[in-house]
Amino acid sequence: MSKLWGGRFAKQTDSLVHQFNASIGFDSRLYDEDITGSIAWANGLLKAGILTESETETIITGLEQVRNEFAISSFEFAPDDEDVHTAVERRLTEIVGEVGGKLHTGRSRNDQVATDFRLWVRRACNEVQTWLVDLQQAMIANAETNLNLPMPGYTHLQHAQPITWGHWLLSHFWPLVRDRKRLEQVHAQAGVLPLGSGALAGTAFPIDREALAAELGFDEISQNSLDGVSDRDFAADFLYASAMLGLHLSRLSEQLILFSSSEFGFVRLDDSYSTGSSLMPQKKNPDTLELTRGKSGRLIGNLTGLLTTLKGLPSSYDKDLQEDKEPVFDAFDTLGMVVPVMAGLIRTLQLRPERMAAQLEPSLLATDLADYLVKKGMPFRQAHGVVGQVVALAEEMGVALTAVTLPYLQSISSYFEEDVTAVFQIKSALENRSVTGATSPKALNDQLNEAKKRTGR
Repeated sequence: MSKLWGGRFAKQTDSLVHQFNASIGFDSRLYDEDITGSIAWANGLLKAGILTESETETIITGLEQVRNEFAISSFEFAPDDEDVHTAVERRLTEIVGEVGGKLHTGRSRNDQVATDFRLWVRRACNEVQTWLVDLQQAMIANAETNLNLPMPGYTHLQHAQPITWGHWLLSHFWPLVRDRKRLEQVHAQAGVLPLGSGALAGTAFPIDREALAAELGFDEISQNSLDGVSDRDFAADFLYASAMLGLHLSRLSEQLILFSSSEFGFVRLDDSYSTGSSLMPQKKNPDTLELTRGKSGRLIGNLTGLLTTLKGLPSSYDKDLQEDKEPVFDAFDTLGMVVPVMAGLIRTLQLRPERMAAQLEPSLLATDLADYLVKKGMPFRQAHGVVGQVVALAEEMGVALTAVTLPYLQSISSYFEEDVTAVFQIKSALENRSVTGATSPKALNDQLNEAKKRTGR
């Protein structure tokens, strides 16, 4: 079969150049969107008086046959198929004859591929949303079961203040809410129809682009044909959303790797989400989490690669834009493994409350001691310094912060009174923080209920 564009060429394309130029190896996964877009275009040509009803019906019937061949994996690619668009049109013409050649009237592969890709990205956004909701629901279930289980909180990987397991796990829930919002925005950004832009200057036939947009589920049509065929912001936005999601899961993985180590021992990974060592029989490795952490680099690399490709392009279509699909497809496939795996890992995660309790050491309550002084009327900055002196005294005496007796406390400040001992309770430290988003049982229940609303539970 001759090339779609081969009329002005006297020589055949070099075989290596054909391989270099072809995208059929990866863009064949756009077959469903390509056929859906072609059916809409055929209807548009009918309304414009370019096709007859009989011709349109023949073309659409042929396209549906092609779609079915792809669906049942019986479609056979030809050596000259450059891309999925060439393959579909070639097979359509084989099925329906010369009338198949009328389908491309007024259309370019430039606006065709841009349309197909947008349709695919919108569907991909919906699928990733589904995976994310499942992961969020796994987090909610785990957090609800252990909502008020005390554990140390960390800043700089040093003991800071007491929190709870539910509070910690939900801290990784909310970044996923933002990820879902980004995907919603990508879905909207991809909802601009470029079809009808032609190669760069628009089509010369009276196509109703608004009707095309409605038929294909787009929200609006592109307003400039040059921009319509070259805009790949939506692809970059999808990769940014994917990279941020990967980053968030990487941070969650990093902490769970630490928490599952012998030094922490807060959690135990289920055997079905762990691996072993080929040399050391005792090992139980968090490879699932490590791979999730590693995949974030891949997702970030996909974004960086596409942005680098786009940064120097002139307006309209350039072949460089063929590089837009592989990183997007790869990001989608990567998330399709990572997110469901993380959901399963969270659902099977075993907590070790006794190990958490062993790390609830008195210095976690230093801030509560400063708050006590503030409630007695001392300015916080002064209270901070006073408690620092108490901490230094406890270290000098070789005792815990809570073991410093009242006479020693009063030697530092007269603001300390008999009721100071009430401060040294993990439970009260958690309960005293009752603002929205904090650690009190009520605040945690409110947060959990809000999280459930965000996932439709």
